[in-house]
Amino acid sequence: KDIPDYVKKATISIEDKNFYRHHGLDTVGILRAAFNTLRGKRLEGGSTLTQQLVKNSLLSDPSRTISRKVKEAILALVTEFYYTKDQILELYLNHAPYGGTVYGIETAAQTYFGKSAKDLDLAQSALLAGLPQSPTKYSPFGANPELAINRQAEVLRRMQEDGYITKDQAALAKSEKLIFEKKNISINAPHFSL
Repeated sequence: KDIPDYVKKATISIEDKNFYRHHGLDTVGILRAAFNTLRGKRLEGGSTLTQQLVKNSLLSDPSRTISRKVKEAILALVTEFYYTKDQILELYLNHAPYGGTVYGIETAAQTYFGKSAKDLDLAQSALLAGLPQSPTKYSPFGANPELAINRQAEVLRRMQEDGYITKDQAALAKSEKLIFEKKNISINAPHFSL
C-alpha cells in the first residue's frame, strides 16, 4: 500500500497490461508467443505477472520446456484462485529480480536510487519497472547503461498508451536526469569467494 501507483502502473504496462482482466493466463499472449516461436522469430514471453511470480518463487526448474510451462500455468490459475490481484502484484513486486542479488522493489529502490520505494518518482519507477525482463541487459550499472534509459522510455510510452500518464508527464520523466547510487561491491577478493 505504500508503493506509489507509478511503480504499480509501470509494472503492469510493461509486463502485463491485461493483468486486471485475466485469471492468471493471457491466452492471446500465449498464442502469439507460440506462433512467433514456431515461425522461427525470437523467443518471446506470453507470461502474465502471475506466471512470472510462480516461475520466480515456486518453480526451481529454469528450463523452457512444455512440462514446466504447463506446471507454471496450473500454479498461476491456483494462485489467482487463492489471492486477490493486489496481493499477487504485491508478491510480484517483492520477488521480482532487478539485477544481481537485487530482488524486490524496495531493495531495487535502495540499490539504484538510495531511497525507499515509497519515495520513487515516475522516471525512477519506469526505469525500475523495465529491469525484470532482463536485469543484466537493462542494468544502469551494466556494460550498456543507455539500454536502461531506452527501456525506461519504452515503459513510459506504454504507460502513456495505456492511459496511466499524459504525453507531458512522459516527456518530463524522459527528460529527468536520474542520479544513481554508486555501485557498491563489498567483496574484497571475488576470485576466492565460494
